[in-house]
This record gives sequence, structure tokens and C-alpha cells, in this order.
Amino acid sequence: MKEIIGTSNRGIEINLSTKEVKEFEISNEDRRMYLGGKGLALKYLYEKLEPGINSFSEKNIIAFFMGVYMGTGAPNSGRFSGVTKSPLTGLIASSSCGGPFGMAFKTAGYDALIITGRSEKPVFIEIHPKNIRIKDASHVWGKDTIETQDALCSEKKSAALVIGPAGENKVLYSNIASGQRFFGRGGMGAVMGSKNLKAIVAYGNEYKIVPKNLNFFEKLKTKATKQINKNNLTANLYRNFGTCTNVNFCNRGGILPVSNFRFGNHKKAYLVSGELMKEKYNTKHSSCVPCTILCGHKGTYKDGVHQIPEYETTALFGPNLEIFDTDIISSWNNICNRMGIDTISTAVTLSYIMEAGEKKLINTKLKFGSSENIKETLEDIAFRRGSGDDYANGTRWLSEKYGGKDFAIHVKGLEMAAYDPRGSWGQGLSYAVANRGACHISASIFSSEVFMGFLNPYTHRAKAKFVRFFENLFSTINSLHTCLFTSFAYILEPPVVKYTPHPLLSFAMQNLPDIAIMLMDVSIYSKLFEAICGIKMSQKNMIKIGERIHTLERYMNTREGISKKDDTLPDRFLKESRKYESKNKRIPLNKMLKKYYKIRGYDNNGIPKKETLQKLSILN
Repeated sequence: MKEIIGTSNRGIEINLSTKEVKEFEISNEDRRMYLGGKGLALKYLYEKLEPGINSFSEKNIIAFFMGVYMGTGAPNSGRFSGVTKSPLTGLIASSSCGGPFGMAFKTAGYDALIITGRSEKPVFIEIHPKNIRIKDASHVWGKDTIETQDALCSEKKSAALVIGPAGENKVLYSNIASGQRFFGRGGMGAVMGSKNLKAIVAYGNEYKIVPKNLNFFEKLKTKATKQINKNNLTANLYRNFGTCTNVNFCNRGGILPVSNFRFGNHKKAYLVSGELMKEKYNTKHSSCVPCTILCGHKGTYKDGVHQIPEYETTALFGPNLEIFDTDIISSWNNICNRMGIDTISTAVTLSYIMEAGEKKLINTKLKFGSSENIKETLEDIAFRRGSGDDYANGTRWLSEKYGGKDFAIHVKGLEMAAYDPRGSWGQGLSYAVANRGACHISASIFSSEVFMGFLNPYTHRAKAKFVRFFENLFSTINSLHTCLFTSFAYILEPPVVKYTPHPLLSFAMQNLPDIAIMLMDVSIYSKLFEAICGIKMSQKNMIKIGERIHTLERYMNTREGISKKDDTLPDRFLKESRKYESKNKRIPLNKMLKKYYKIRGYDNNGIPKKETLQKLSILN
């Protein structure tokens, strides 16, 4: 097997309109500035994507960039990034996937894939180490994601990115599948569908990826693995119970979505917890490859072995629809996965429809607490049949047509993930300013506020600084590219954090955030990059790169019209309390926004200042 030392720096650009295929080189300077994954993909789209175009235009671009960690055996390194202009939000959509395509593509000798244009007929792309072909896809058009992968990936060394019927029918929140993992958010599947691109198949196992400083890398890998295996979240809770261990955390903390986010907890929530599902389904590991945390699980159901739904899917199809039967929730998850639709946007859209039905805004049979007609509705959405044609456009579009904007749970058009921000004000700020919309992994402040209790969830103090820090860090992690869950271990296990008494650590984070942030040791990320690429990288510089990546994405969105008017939350969170509360704990968003804009270097309208863009070398 041939070796790639560090990274291949080879990219492919394919124009589906002209059928032209050409290679490009990723420069060392681009590596130093944007790392890989999300960062490099954004940089290339910034240079190539025309602002203001329709997401379904042949001028739209969809890009898939591998991270530098992939293929090296670094912990949790089987992840890669997709970036495009979203048809759901009209903004830049970035997403992370842990499926097998990334490894196949990278071991075929490539680091990046950019797709432009539109094919006249359904096609799929076949990527071999020595040749690339665009082939007829009529025999798989109409098939679901599992059927398509089975039809196109007959060899062990092959893996695919595929869309299902939802992507073909341009459902605005359709996704892209690779194995049992997905580019879930923002409607990337619809962009592929608009290009008549059913799948991309890569044939790998041609190259072995070898870090430039192998001895240094192996020492770091051992250290990183030890930290992951010591941390309670990564080595115990997520490994044993999956992400649905979050159900009990969120229920106790009052941030579990219930009945379209009207409540924050429910006495039956334990029925959909990861702890209960482990016992009920005798769960086994079924994770990304390679993975050290092993949060993905499969279980034995009455009708066979299925993937256990992730927390977001479980909470939003479960308590948020007032459903507590995990067999039913799993069956809906399976339908969504096969059809190729994002479970978060789908479930939140259904909860909006149910409440709109209660208020006589929409004529629907869907009701909270009832599973009737949901299976049929999911299929109608995927095929845009009947009322499903409207529902396929998402919550924002529905509320603009039928009313009910105050309980349409989205930000910038992206449906909200499963954490009620009234019990986590920092998360409320994070939702409001997140570049792709109501995204829970832009900064994930809920974990510091509710899960670990380091920050008081009901104060605005220090929240802007921690949102900024985690946005920068997570932009870095999604560019290196590895799993965001590693941050629990890499931040919490170093001695300064681990052995500082919890009350003292909490006091410092709340009252001395700059010092607390400075003391966090996440240098393992930068050192792994340095060992693999041979490019010097300090922790300070790495965080600055994350700031550059995040600010570039914000700047690209402002070119699409985003400003302060869009950095908001649904009225439900700004004007209503959770139904069980005697005291109204509304989110003081404007106070946090003002501070956030200042420390980000944005103007009062939320636009990055010219000097900020120049300081970060985005503009000359």
C-alpha cells in the first residue's frame, strides 16, 4: 500500500453541467490559515460562490473536505465536513458526518471534493484512485438511502454519500447519508437533488496516511485516549448509554423540549432515556470508525436490530410530541433515515403543525400524544404528497403561510435542537447568533450550565465570552476534524481543571471568565495537527484560526442579508415562561447580544467590522 505523509493536499472539482473534472492543490498557506474540513471548505466557497444566488441554482456549490486527522488513527477522527448554501435558511450550511465515505475518499488519495453545475439527468460520481467517472443513476433514482448504498457499494473498499427520495424531491431539510451517519442539517440533500446527483461513491484503501512526526503523534494519541477513557461523560455515560443519557440531564435541568417547547420537563421522560433503552434493547456499540467514545448504539427490537436514535431525535420525536414509546420513536427514525430527512427539522415541524392545529390555523389530524398518521406524514413529506408538500418547506415557511410565528421554533429558518434555552440562557445566546441557525453544536453552552453546573444558567454574566470561546474552539475541531465530544475529555481531564474544586472553578468561570478560559488546556488538538502536518501550531494560534473560520462564515452570511434583526429567538422563549414555572424566566437576549458583538468585533448591527476582517486576514 502506498503512503501519504501528512496530507495529500489533492482536491477534485467536478462540473456536472460540462462533465469537466479537474484537480487542484491545497497550499500549505491555506492549511496554516484554515486547517482543513469546515475551515478550508468555507474558504473555497468564499472565493467561488456568488452571493445572492438561489440555493437550487446550478451556480450553487457543494463541497466535502476531509480533516487532517482522518486516516491517521487519531481518536474519533472518522469525521469530515460538508458545506453549501442552504435551501432551508438561504445561508451557509456546514455539517459534520462520521460515515465511511470520508475514509474511503481520503484513502483513495484525495482531501477535498467540490461539485458545481447541474446534470440534465440523474447521475452518480465514481471516484477511483486513478480515475473519476460520472455515471447514469436512473437505476437507483427513487431508491431510499439504504437501498442506494447496497446497490452502489458492492466492494468492501467502497463507500458512498447518497440521498433518498426526500433529496430527489428537494425537501428543504433533506440530508445526505453515509452508512448510518448523516450530513443532517440545512437541506444538503436537496442541493444534491437539485443537481440530479444521487450519490458519490469512493473506492479507497489505496493509500495509508502516515503522520510526518510519527513518534510524537503516537505519544499524543496515547495521551488523548487516556483522557477520553478517564472522563465520566466520554468513557462512562456516552459509551454505555449513548447520547440519550442527555434525557435525564435535560429533564432534571428543565431544558427538555416538551409539547413544542411549552414545558421543560416531564414525569415520563425516563421512559426514553439511554439508561432505560440499554436495558430494554440490550444495546451494542455501533459508532463512527475509528471511535474511542463509542456513543453510537444499536439495539434488538421486536422486528430486528436497529440503530438507537440519538438524543436529538429521541427528545424531539418523543417528549416534544408527548410520545414516550421508544419502539415508535425508533420506527420514525428509521423512516427518516431511509427517506433522507433531518430528524430535528422534521420533528420540530411536526410539533409546530400540532400546535397550529390546536389553534385552528391548520387543518390536521396530527395531535400531541398520538402517534396516528405520523408514519404517513413522514412519507408524504419525503415525496411531497398532499399536505406533505407544504410541510417539506419547514417551520419558518409554514408559520409565514399559516401564522403562529410566536411558536414556530426556529432561528434563521433552522429548526431548534432539543434544549430549551429558558433553562440555559447562554445556550439561548448561542442559538440566536449561531451561523447556521438554531444549532446546538455551535457552542453547546448547555453542558457547562446544566450538565456540569459550572455556569449559572439564569444569568447573562460571562455568557458572551464563553459562547465566543466555544464557537472558536468548535470551528477548529470541525476543521481538524474530530468529534466534538472529545472536548469534554480534553478540557476536563488536564490537572488544572480536574483537581480544582468545583466551587472554585465555577466561581472563576462565572466571575473571571478571561482567566478561566486562559487556563483551559486544549493544546492536544494543535499538537496532533502539528504532528500530522509538520506545521508549527500553538494553542493560541489554533484558537485564532477558529475565530477566523467562524467570522468568515458570519461574513458570508451577512452578504446574504443577515444582521442583528436575525439574531433572535422565537417569542416563546422571549415572552413566555415554561408552563410549570411560577416565576417568568425570560431570556435577556439583548444584554448578551450587545456584549457578544463587542467582543466579536462586530458593529451594532451584527456585521463584522472591516478592521476585524483585516485583523483575521479575511480581507486585505
